[in-house]
Amino acid sequence: MVFSSLVFLCIFLPAVFLSYTLVPSKRVKNGILIVTSLLFYAYGEPVYVFLMIGSTIVNYFFGLLVEKGKKGRRLKLGAAVFLNLLLLGVFKYAGMAAETVNQLTGAGIPVPQIVLPVGISFFTFQAMSYVIDVYRGQVDAQRSYWKVLLYISFFPQLIAGPIVKYYDIALEIENRQQNLTEVAEGFRRFCIGLSKKVLISNTVALAADAVFALPVSRVNILTAWIGAISYLLQIYYDFSGYSDMAIGLGKMFGFHFKENFHYPYAARSIQDFWRRWHMSLSTWFKEYLYIPLGGNRKGKIRTCVNKMVVFFCTGLWHGASWTFVVWGLYHGVFLMIESFLPKGKKAPALLGHLYALLVVTVGFVLFRADTLSQGLSMIAAMFTGFSFGEEMMSTAILQLTPLFLFMTAAGVICAAPWKEWLEKKRRKLLPMVESFSYPVSIALLILCILSLSGGTYNPFIYFRF
Repeated sequence: MVFSSLVFLCIFLPAVFLSYTLVPSKRVKNGILIVTSLLFYAYGEPVYVFLMIGSTIVNYFFGLLVEKGKKGRRLKLGAAVFLNLLLLGVFKYAGMAAETVNQLTGAGIPVPQIVLPVGISFFTFQAMSYVIDVYRGQVDAQRSYWKVLLYISFFPQLIAGPIVKYYDIALEIENRQQNLTEVAEGFRRFCIGLSKKVLISNTVALAADAVFALPVSRVNILTAWIGAISYLLQIYYDFSGYSDMAIGLGKMFGFHFKENFHYPYAARSIQDFWRRWHMSLSTWFKEYLYIPLGGNRKGKIRTCVNKMVVFFCTGLWHGASWTFVVWGLYHGVFLMIESFLPKGKKAPALLGHLYALLVVTVGFVLFRADTLSQGLSMIAAMFTGFSFGEEMMSTAILQLTPLFLFMTAAGVICAAPWKEWLEKKRRKLLPMVESFSYPVSIALLILCILSLSGGTYNPFIYFRF
């Protein structure tokens, strides 16, 4: 895996930031970021770092090729997309494909045991979007390979996003500035993201892991809901925490990444949820798949088909398992249903929130389950598991530790859009809250370091995607 958390916090990050800040030359600054990003990845992926470098070389040259003239540009783009998808197919989906064929036909094809390169889905999508944007004329092909390598390998978002489009940071690769205010804001954002992961996500993960490790026969309605809600909070604070850390670190180095989450559990529909959840992925699929398929321009039936294709791919992108595919299609079905509902009549806000939360919670049970069978059994237990034997109840009560209850409450409160409420209703309080947040972020950082030194760290969920 990548650097251990304490090595990253106490040695790697301070060393990189200080060396980067003290060097005046932009070229040398870029060189520092490239070298340290490759070291960051190579620490846990010593072989696959060459795979990532190879990917950047191929896409760099395709960027130059698709920009030149009109002849054969589409064919060159198709070759670039094919090679990127082939890379994902071999390293991520070959095992799943072989297992599926064996199950359907009994062919007995050997299942390849390929170790999944960390973050391959993220850096492949970034590389592919670069070539597509050059083809579309949205950006000029980058003449410097090193700048393409920096774009794809930049360590804050290399492993688990957000997915950054080249045209969003092309100017900052060429010319960016550091200033004390943005460094402070970035550091605060990094501390908040780390706290989300270490203090909230890691705590509720203990209950989620314990419940999903149980035999289904030992799961009743209470245990099932504890597991489902724990994972609902775990995945949000895990992934949004990493995104906050990446955005904060980017700002410390002079880069401005777009937001990846916007209070998704405040959504009032599944369509609203996907406007707020993993926004870099949803916009990627919208720009590079949904719109090229025709978007919503060819009638409702075609729109629904396009959405289902997108959400099939969204599920498959998350992992080489049919649980992820079913999770994606599950969301696609609800989006399709919502598209046929009459416009103009909105459900009460509370009802909309409850509907969206219920759909999302049930969906994440499928997402977390090891198999479809386990996922469906857990969902059944959530609604029909009315068995309250002593063993089942003791299993449920064991998860309800004081620390779990406290962090669950904190997770529920922090998932609400309080900042938006302050901006609308209590603007005078914002400067006070902003000033107070800096010492709080330092205190949270100290708590995180103490927690990590106690060995309670869990890898980020999205490292495996």
